Amino acid sequence: MPLTSSSSARSRPPRPTRRRKPGRRWVGWLLAGLLLVALGLYGRYSTQLNRYARRAYATLRTGSLTGHEKTPLRAGYAVHGIDVSSYQGRIDWPVVASHQVRFAFIKATEGGTLRDPRFGRNWRGARAAGVFRGAYHYFHPNSDPTKQASLFTRTVPLGPGDLPPVLDVEHANFHDVAQMRRGVALWLRLVERHYGVRPILYSNYGFYQRHLAGHFDKYPLWLAHYEVDQPRLPASRWIIWQHSDESYVPGIRGPVDFNVFQGSFERLRALRIPPKRP
Repeated sequence: MPLTSSSSARSRPPRPTRRRKPGRRWVGWLLAGLLLVALGLYGRYSTQLNRYARRAYATLRTGSLTGHEKTPLRAGYAVHGIDVSSYQGRIDWPVVASHQVRFAFIKATEGGTLRDPRFGRNWRGARAAGVFRGAYHYFHPNSDPTKQASLFTRTVPLGPGDLPPVLDVEHANFHDVAQMRRGVALWLRLVERHYGVRPILYSNYGFYQRHLAGHFDKYPLWLAHYEVDQPRLPASRWIIWQHSDESYVPGIRGPVDFNVFQGSFERLRALRIPPKRP
């Protein structure tokens, strides 16, 4: 006798109930928690993360750059400039000068032994193109400041018409902030004595506020401060603002730092080293 559908259903063994493993629930909660943490960190550090992403993208596309890319100049300022090192490679200074670059600071030395391999070429090229030139030294807090000052003065032939020397202070590898400040102060004194002109102090906003503010106020300040409409320091505290380190100017193949001078071109001219008195 054939089985009916109801009897057939009764004859099947009951299906075992699937029980969710306890670990799966916790994995879901863990992933949700990690997502919330990631979103929170991005919200807090979005500026820095976006900046790193842009720089990574710029590095990847370096091979496709032509050297004709151009970033708009900062509005509200009349005098624009750049700072360069061997990182920029070969620079076509006449082309750079033709795009409203009025001044350039060129890396000369770093620490107690390093000379920038392109300093001499950039130093001569900027002058020949009519760009006001200056030189800077990248300070190592754990290196003898006297040797660092000597390396700079032996490398850089500053003379009338050049911009004052610059000390770049932003290296965070030090243990004693007071000792670091003493080293900076000694470099500044030795270099001022050698050239007869007061150096400019360069630093980024965060480092300056934590370690240098209030200790070197008699020196002109060149401030690096990115992703802001205006520096957070009062205008009376700085003379040059490095507002970007990922800009482009024709004549340089790849990104370069962009700066503005606070004041007129005549004021920049007056900042240069004066002719020697007879």
